[in-house]
Amino acid sequence: MKLFIYDHCPFCVKARMIFGLKDLPVRLVTLLSDDEITPISMIGKKMAPILQKDDGSYLPESMDIVHYVDNLDGKPLLTGKTNPAIATWLQHTATYVNKLLLPRFANADFEEFATDNARRYFSDKKQAASGDFAVLLADSADLIAQLEEDLATLSPLIQSSEAVNGTLSEDDIHLFPLLRSLSIVAGVALPDNVEAYRNRMAQRVDIPLLFDMEQ
Repeated sequence: MKLFIYDHCPFCVKARMIFGLKDLPVRLVTLLSDDEITPISMIGKKMAPILQKDDGSYLPESMDIVHYVDNLDGKPLLTGKTNPAIATWLQHTATYVNKLLLPRFANADFEEFATDNARRYFSDKKQAASGDFAVLLADSADLIAQLEEDLATLSPLIQSSEAVNGTLSEDDIHLFPLLRSLSIVAGVALPDNVEAYRNRMAQRVDIPLLFDMEQ
């Protein structure tokens, strides 16, 4: 199978995770950020991730891909119960975390920004929605302080470095991509168990963290 992705994209990380957890081969294809033709030709709109199945058909939407791949062999891994507190925590941090992430993504050496036009396409669209990147970067210290307070509240929710609730669940699929994204932000101190969880999950799903792009 092929999985069409952007490397920075948390939704793409969700789809990538299930292949790593199940030790299934997949060919990753990174789309250029400004490539509208390829995804539209596959599913009628510009988005990622998109899975090309073995039969050649296409499946978009990250969680649809996760559920499809997890159940291919009839032995799903994501069997654990979810914790509503994890969803609440993610909803809360989503109100501000992109102000930290988007300016740094735009400056980083991701394959989807391999051309100047692709990088400009991303930057222009995201700044129109989120604000001037230079201003957001200037406000980083306050946002990092807020994030560290919120990471402290996440810490007691993590039951194991192997799975946030002790058994793999959809909560892991939603939580790890954000924690991975945060590894691009220099100066963020994670509680020890949150860092242990992030490191172990990165290993389990075979998706590298972003410390080499840290800003």
